[in-house]
Amino acid sequence: MTSVALWCIISTVNIEILDTTLRDGVQGEGISFSIDDKIAIVRALDELGIALIEAGNPGSTHTDRTFFQKLKTVHLTASTVCAFGATRKKGITAAEDTALQQLLKAETDTVVIFGKAWDFHVRNVLKVSLSENLSLIYETITFLCEHGRNVIFDAEHFFDAWKDNQTYALSSIQTAFEAGAVRIVLCDTNGGTFPNELSAIINTVLEEAPYMRQCLGIHAHNDTGMACANSIMAVQAGCTHVQGTLLGFGERCGNAPLAVVIPNLALKLNYPCIDPGKLEHLTELSRRIAEIANISIPNTMPYIGKHAFSHKAGMHADGILKNPRSFEHIAPHQIGNNRHFLISEVSGRSIIAERVKAIDPTVTRDSPFIASLISRIKALEAEGWQFEGADASFELLIRRERGLFKCPFFNLLAYRVSSEHPPAEALACSHAWVKVQVDGIAEIAAAEGYGPVHALDGALRKALMRFYPQLEQVRLSDFKVRVIDGTEATAARVRVLIESFSPINSWTTVGVSEDIIDASRAALIDSIDYALFFFEKTTVEEPT
Repeated sequence: MTSVALWCIISTVNIEILDTTLRDGVQGEGISFSIDDKIAIVRALDELGIALIEAGNPGSTHTDRTFFQKLKTVHLTASTVCAFGATRKKGITAAEDTALQQLLKAETDTVVIFGKAWDFHVRNVLKVSLSENLSLIYETITFLCEHGRNVIFDAEHFFDAWKDNQTYALSSIQTAFEAGAVRIVLCDTNGGTFPNELSAIINTVLEEAPYMRQCLGIHAHNDTGMACANSIMAVQAGCTHVQGTLLGFGERCGNAPLAVVIPNLALKLNYPCIDPGKLEHLTELSRRIAEIANISIPNTMPYIGKHAFSHKAGMHADGILKNPRSFEHIAPHQIGNNRHFLISEVSGRSIIAERVKAIDPTVTRDSPFIASLISRIKALEAEGWQFEGADASFELLIRRERGLFKCPFFNLLAYRVSSEHPPAEALACSHAWVKVQVDGIAEIAAAEGYGPVHALDGALRKALMRFYPQLEQVRLSDFKVRVIDGTEATAARVRVLIESFSPINSWTTVGVSEDIIDASRAALIDSIDYALFFFEKTTVEEPT
């Protein structure tokens, strides 16, 4: 058989994905979910088509037990929820182990059990004999199988175990297989294994135990930055089950990021792992989960990051416009992301024309408007404005210059911001007062906040909610300040970037001034204007 023919056979193997955001992911620093958050994440993962969702450890916390009870009323269409636990405690039977009893009460068809594969851990952490540890593995799995559960066995520290004692590491997974586990997952728990080592070890495992070929899995951590590469290498070596967290967060440096692993497998290697029709929702659903987790997806994260398909240099952008393959490895729509042409001093006429054409198709590269807009951009850049990372402000600039933006949604007639330190109140150190006008009607509001921008944002929202209740959906997610000319010391102009989001969109706006509050005011107004424009546009475009 030729290597090409063999590759075609291998590449059609279905890869089973298990997401452990709700179990391993919550061990990441700063990650915490309410029960409602967890249910929302389960729904998002199900919408994406993830095969298995490791939802938590019901034997560990009351919260997880309550969560599993609530999950029984949640209808899922694509995913199977799994409960997680450990092998039985030493000195008691599996039937006497209360944590295993809680696993059964969770009533999930599939359970994930972790056990020790490393003789070092068996002796120094678990503090039992090597043979007793094998009994823990065997008796736990047979007990759960006898109660009708499908068991996935996570061989903890497997690759470190293999390097220290190959024979014992192999015996641990053979024991799990003989006990009835349907998946044997090799865990790089410390995240210290390199792809070439990992691949060689898996190849040897399959030589020693070829009967495991259809049930091996991989669980990689990212302590050496290898989690994604190790997951891919494991699949190419023969694993058919991959574990990770969608956005890569988890203990220490995190887990394999499934939002990167999945498109790599599906688009690069032709391994089916989720329904192809759902892959185009990857970016949207990843951002939804990031919002629930209260984190920002790194802009440079492959596939789903904000900069994954951004182009700045004129030569690159020109190449993209002629043929996207010239500087993009896939089409962004395949995973639901968007192409961005960054506007800066190195942008060419073609980039700016393309951005304008997306708003007004009647404009061509040689239209007088393009020359006028370029002059306007250069003038603003000379004052410190920069639109490279502020797409929303740039779109508003085009619409205003082109006459495509109706009268402002509101006018900020006056505002006042004050701060006091130490604060008189424990919860706020800043206060803001605003007076706005909408369609000739004035509204005054005040708010307090943790800082002047927070207070100003709160006051603006409060004043505008009477007219635009949809602003309740908008939140600020990031705030950056940069001094433009440090030689002017405290009198220097500053540039403020504000990133905002709603459940269906995110955008960034910019403001510039010698006064940091006034720069923030400009960016805030653009943010609200863009949000209101987007909501209005979305409503108009909705089918009747």
